[in-house]
Amino acid sequence: MILIKLLKIILKLLIGCFICGLIIGIAGYAYYSKDLPDVASLKDVRLQTPLQVLSKDGELIAIFGERRRTPLKYDEIPQLVVNAVIATEDARFHEHFGIDPIGIIRAMYIGLKQKGFSQGGSTITQQVAKNFFLTPEKSISRKVKEMILAIRMEKELSKEEIMALYLNMINFGSRAYGVAAAAYTFFGKSPQDLTVDEAALLAGLPNAPSAFNPIAHPEKALTRRNWVLGRMLDQSYITQAQYDEAISKPLNVSYHAPQIEFSAPYVAEMARQFMYEKFGENAYTDGYKVYTTISKQDQIAATESVQKHIIDYDIRHGYRGPEKVLWKNNESPWDAEQIKKELEKYICYGGICPAVVIKASDSEATAVLTDSSNIVITYQGMKWARPFISDTQQGGFPKKVSDTIKAGQLIWVRKPQDNWELAQVPAVNAALVSLDSDNGAIKAIVGGYDFNLSKFNRATQALRQLGSNIKPFIYTATLEQGLTMATLLNDAPIVRTTGSETWRPKNSPPSYAGPLRLRIGLGMSKNVMMVRALRAVGIDYAASYLERFGFPKENISHNESLALGSASFTPLQVARAYSVIVNGGYLVTPYLIEKIEYYNNKDVIYQHQPLIACQNCNDEVQTTESTPASLDNVEDVANQTDNEEPELANMKSEDNLILPDMNKDNKSNDITPKYAPHTLSSGIAFIMKDGLRSTVFGGSDWQGTAWRVKSLGRKDVGGKTGTTNGSKDVWFSGFGGNIVTTVWMGFDDHRRELGRTFRAEAGAVTANPIWVDYMKVALKDVPVKEDVKPEDVISVTIDQRTGLLPQPGSQTMSEYFIKGTEPTHYATQEIGTKVTDSEGNTSELF
Repeated sequence: MILIKLLKIILKLLIGCFICGLIIGIAGYAYYSKDLPDVASLKDVRLQTPLQVLSKDGELIAIFGERRRTPLKYDEIPQLVVNAVIATEDARFHEHFGIDPIGIIRAMYIGLKQKGFSQGGSTITQQVAKNFFLTPEKSISRKVKEMILAIRMEKELSKEEIMALYLNMINFGSRAYGVAAAAYTFFGKSPQDLTVDEAALLAGLPNAPSAFNPIAHPEKALTRRNWVLGRMLDQSYITQAQYDEAISKPLNVSYHAPQIEFSAPYVAEMARQFMYEKFGENAYTDGYKVYTTISKQDQIAATESVQKHIIDYDIRHGYRGPEKVLWKNNESPWDAEQIKKELEKYICYGGICPAVVIKASDSEATAVLTDSSNIVITYQGMKWARPFISDTQQGGFPKKVSDTIKAGQLIWVRKPQDNWELAQVPAVNAALVSLDSDNGAIKAIVGGYDFNLSKFNRATQALRQLGSNIKPFIYTATLEQGLTMATLLNDAPIVRTTGSETWRPKNSPPSYAGPLRLRIGLGMSKNVMMVRALRAVGIDYAASYLERFGFPKENISHNESLALGSASFTPLQVARAYSVIVNGGYLVTPYLIEKIEYYNNKDVIYQHQPLIACQNCNDEVQTTESTPASLDNVEDVANQTDNEEPELANMKSEDNLILPDMNKDNKSNDITPKYAPHTLSSGIAFIMKDGLRSTVFGGSDWQGTAWRVKSLGRKDVGGKTGTTNGSKDVWFSGFGGNIVTTVWMGFDDHRRELGRTFRAEAGAVTANPIWVDYMKVALKDVPVKEDVKPEDVISVTIDQRTGLLPQPGSQTMSEYFIKGTEPTHYATQEIGTKVTDSEGNTSELF
């Protein structure tokens, strides 16, 4: 009886404890559950994923963000990796309901036995709950919340969804988050290509990513990997043979940076700045993918061409000496450690790297690179290094290596092919921008020699005077007012005196040929003819007309120097302007970003819809108020205000022109083409485009300034050189097919001239070669374009000398005219002035 009563008491106590525990549990669940987040949000979770900038073909250009992560779907994760993680982190993952009582009891037992809790007992589901919803603090309340969330997650999500969240979210060390990033960071491969030993290594890292980091702590990582392999064998995820093979392998890990397909840092920086302005810090974590309009082939060609010709300019103008002298002949040489420490202060710029000379003789010099390797520079690799005296003067070429290179010098070197050469970081700079004239898509853009040397983007931000690059636009204004490519303008010196000041615009070279057709004036870049053409239409009209090409009115000069390119614009603005001539008269807007999407490739948040040029439209053309052109006053001083120079502070670079307007609806399903403003009649655009071909192909008895473009072997090419006073700025802008490219070169210091060597630097010899080398690649797969003559354009045979209708025996050519402007008078035929008397003697009549 006593035993029965005792059992009843114990039973009542147990029931009471159970009820109390139940009440406490329910109350605790209610208390800790009230502020917990909805686990259903994990179905649409946005993992912290870096910003990616890509080419139009999806090739990676740059990554911005602290965490490297490439989210995968569950079916993209190999079962081998899943099994390794389960064996390591949560053996009963498929059996438990979010928390694992058996695992908790086991962890407590081991903890009590070892007098320290080394095993936490947390399931994979709990780890996901902690990482997404809770802080890392260690407390009972946080642990309870973690368990509640894990139970809820198991009801809301499948095991596959939970595993995918875990393997995409977890930190593997070395800034790699998620198994895809970890596989590439440590092995340079995708998860699908991981071997058993590699999968085991990764599975063991999340427990302590810093302590087990295989790069920093290879011994600990190897021990951890082998323990994981043992767990996989115990749970029959691998066979004994697989275990024996895997455990015998070394770690074989190394750090792999993100695989950038090609470098386009100016492009990447423009995209990054835009995304940061729109999304703030979230731009670096929300997994945006920015697809640009550039292609790998064109961008690489643009970068290489710009860098090559900058170096060529630098070599032509001589060697400016070593970067630094570390020790002299009578001083003790530095040791290897001192040299290495000094070299680590410098980085490479565009293939030009620092080195310290440790030995120099008459025939060669030995230098040390940053990686402590030795290189040899022979006389062949430094014979160019005549001393730089000024931008217009150089010394004599060295006769031996030791004339220039000496031990103790910190110099710059490069290896263009098989041998090392002496080099120097260029002081001059250049920019290139290339676009599709039909829609404005940027094909390539280079803002300077090297982004690390200078982040200033000269293609979009540098306001530089145009020189003769402006002539096609002013000549187009004269065509609008009734002049033609056959109109004669006098190629003769101009002298204008205002008070005590005298203005004498000159041709370059300063030769003059008398009356010439406008086409020749354009092709040979005759400055004085351009001034007379400007006078024919008036300064104010020409200045206003330039706005049709997208030039900001704030940048435009209102004086006669406008004819010689005194106005300042960016290379991007110039390329856009030339596109109007090339595409038939439409002012397209350049753009760099094609689309923006989230990492899952499904949610496109921006899709660019460019305004395009129309090839067969008869739409209305923008007009500019004016009076017809007159040749009566082209020899007189212009009567407009002649001191109106734009204020530098008011000029616009419009460097944001090529970036998206996110405030517009850019996800419309309407695919109807929308056309750019028609600012120039198609007929006049056709004639001026043909005129730009003359600068390349010239005439029967004259050569155009852009004759080097003929090396492309195409007939659909044309362009214009440009050189400012003192050669401070040199330009070449031109087209091939539907591609328009503008190149500029000069010093960032506007006061410095490009100077001369054996010849003066100019657009034709300095900028044009950059353009040609780039276009050889850009036009490689572009078919030759045949322009269709507009209905209002006619072809008339003219006399080459006068531009009038020809007489019998005249030298003739075909010329294009807008209907109604063609010549109606015949050229005057010269009559001989010699007479012969009765005896057969010949003499001059006058």
